[in-house]
Order: sequence, then C-alpha cells, then structure tokens
Amino acid sequence: MLLLTVFTSESMANEALTSINSTVKNSTADTTTITNASSFSLPNIKTEKIRVGDIDIAYQIFGNDDPLLFIPGFSMTMDMWEPMLNGLSEDHTVILFDNRGIGQTTAAENETTTSTGTVFTIDQFTNDTAALIDALKIRQPVDVLGLSLGGFIAQELALSHPEKVNRLILVASSCGGNQTIPPQISPQDFKSMVFGNATEELFLYTLFPQDWIQNNTEYIENEFIFPMGKVSSENLQLQSAAAGNWSGSCERLSNLSKPTLVITGTQDITSPPANSIRLAEKIPAAWLVQIEGGGHGVMFQYPEKFAEVVEIFLEVTA
Repeated sequence: MLLLTVFTSESMANEALTSINSTVKNSTADTTTITNASSFSLPNIKTEKIRVGDIDIAYQIFGNDDPLLFIPGFSMTMDMWEPMLNGLSEDHTVILFDNRGIGQTTAAENETTTSTGTVFTIDQFTNDTAALIDALKIRQPVDVLGLSLGGFIAQELALSHPEKVNRLILVASSCGGNQTIPPQISPQDFKSMVFGNATEELFLYTLFPQDWIQNNTEYIENEFIFPMGKVSSENLQLQSAAAGNWSGSCERLSNLSKPTLVITGTQDITSPPANSIRLAEKIPAAWLVQIEGGGHGVMFQYPEKFAEVVEIFLEVTA
C-alpha cells in the first residue's frame, strides 16, 4: 500500500492522489515478492571517469531527455541502483556516480585534515556533486534523487547551489542534527556496519523487514548487489563520521523552494519513518509517500512502484 500526503495546493494534491491511486489499482506487481527481474542491465553501460577538483569521479550517464542525478547512500556503489532504473532511462538522462572514496571514485591523497586526522564532510560531498554537474557540462537544473546519506547531500546541494537543482527526491533520509531518530540497531551492529565487517545477514537486516527477506531469498542470492569488499574500512569510517558530524538542515528547510518528494518505508529501522515525516513537514509544498512494509531498502523491495511514484511526481510537478 502507498500512503500519500501532499503538503501543497488542492489542485496539485488531487492530481497527485488520482495518479497514485491509479498506480496502486492497476499495478499487478506482488507487494511481497519480486516476481519479474528487470530487463535493464547496468553492466552494459560504460563507466567513465572525470577529474573533479582533487579526485577522479566514476560515473555512468545514459538515457534521454531531462537529467536525473542519483546520489548514493552510505557505502553504496552505483551498480546497486539497477532495480529501479528499468524504464526511467526512457524519459530521463540518468546520471549515476560513486561518492568520494567509494567504489571506483578516488579519495584525494591529501584530504581535509584536523587535529584528529583525515575527515570527509557532507559539505565536501556536496561540492563534489556540484562540481561533477559542471564537469559534465550540464547547464540546466537537474532533478536530484538522494538516498539516505545521499539525501543529506541532496538537501545541501539544493540549499547551497539552488541554480543546479530542479526538483528534489529524498529517500529514507532525514534532516540530521539532534532532531533525527538514530538507527534502531545495536551499537555492536552499527560498529560492524561502519567498520565494513558486517555479515550479509546484518546488512540485509538493516535494509529489509525479516518477512520480506524470507520471501525473497532467490532474488537476494541471485540479483541483489552487496557493497562489501568494494570500499575500504577507512573510507567507510570517514563517510560515517561525515554523516554523524553533519549539523543538519532542519532549521533551514523552510528556505528550500524546490518541488520535493519524500519517500519512506513504514518499517525502516535504519532511518525510521518519523525522520521522513519531519522532512516533509519542514519543506514547503513537499510530497510524502510512505510505502507499507518497506524498509530502508524500499527501492529494492518494490522497484516498479518506486519508479512509478518518482515518475508521477516528476510529471505532476513539470
């Protein structure tokens, strides 16, 4: 079930509700299991590298029409986006990339340093993203989708570089700071995730409800892409520290003037749905979509519904 709240005008709300209801009514996808593998294949898309400031950013760009930039979450590499991309590239120029120090993107030899050593920051990631847009010679504002930590970066991009952002999609994220509900996992499990020694079972636990995992073992075993082994423990810790040290955007979101869609799963334990509700309440005219039974990895659970909601938002706010 999709639960939609639209903090906007009555006419736009009615149009959005009609579209969402039509999506749910006409959808034949099983809401418990993934029954159809995507026909889209990211491995067939060439990965390029481009110099951006002090790093080389690995990226993929493909599709047609207006640009849609995906900002990945903690430890996430760009190959993990595949499930929800089937169809999106028909109407969008999709831009994927790996964050600084993650996947195939380098970390500069001389990173920002403090008295305690090397650090990454959300501002640094934000500036990397803005510079990537410039390096790709994209002159028009882009639609931006940020997942979890990528949502932090997306918010800062829209606030500090508003001329580069057209519309904003925030998935399983928060506005940070002391108003955020932390992950509902044990300190030991959190440490394992940050140090990069989490088991596949723990990684799945942070993303999906247990009943969904049990009903989708074939998909997980054959198609789900794990990031473990692609990122150094040091860079994972630096990325986690960047998120933890971010002061947040909660008090500045009233200044965000971009059409915004907030998506959350009702069973997300990594960024509990109350965080997304708070985001939507603080951003003027935001949409809030809650997907029942969705975890932190809601886009992997229900990729077709997820993509349809994104398309509807982009169509209605065009």
